[in-house]
Amino acid sequence: MSENRPFQNVTFESAGREAHGYLALPPAGSGPGVIVIEEWWGLVDHIRDVADRLAAEGFVALAPDLFGGRVAHDGAEAAKMMRQLPEAEGARLLAGAVDYLLGLPEVTSSTVGTIGFCMGGGFVLQLAAQQGERVSAAVPFYGVGQGVPNHFSGVRAAIQGHYGKLDRGYPVAEARKQAEQIRRESGAEVEYFYYDAPHAFANDSNPQGNYRPEAAKLAWSRSVEFLRDKVH
Repeated sequence: MSENRPFQNVTFESAGREAHGYLALPPAGSGPGVIVIEEWWGLVDHIRDVADRLAAEGFVALAPDLFGGRVAHDGAEAAKMMRQLPEAEGARLLAGAVDYLLGLPEVTSSTVGTIGFCMGGGFVLQLAAQQGERVSAAVPFYGVGQGVPNHFSGVRAAIQGHYGKLDRGYPVAEARKQAEQIRRESGAEVEYFYYDAPHAFANDSNPQGNYRPEAAKLAWSRSVEFLRDKVH
């Protein structure tokens, strides 16, 4: 990969099949690996921007495409796309993304971090449970959807969660119960933060107008510091 091309669309193998994603490299050309998992909208510009921002912070960031190039234009379409993604298929594709990222010469870490939003936040937890010690840091933002695992005994990652107190779809009480379940079943380090904000508060392009810049800025700074500390 050329230093003149700090990002590119990539293809990688996942369980014998071809998968696609967006790869962003840091200015130095190498760094710790982080997987960015999309919301139910698909691999849209916002998710690419998250990968770019992580690359600017020194990470090699890979955003896998879970929907095969499809993107949603409204909530109904997004919900349909999410329902049509089997949990096992999403988990399989993300496992291939871990293999691919750790195999890149630009990745200096022996583990990966992962960060995801909404549906992607659910799959962040799924990936941590599935991959064990290969995932050292997991950052779910308001993680919901069929990606959330039922059991967390396989988690070895430290987990930092970000949830909105005004999230009608996933109340704080449920998030607190989930954090306790993860601690109980895995013994992992778990810290969830709660913000005076609705669902999707970190998405500055959210079509439903839920973006809250102050909460988003604080959550982002916490996430970057956490990933720097945990991914080696």
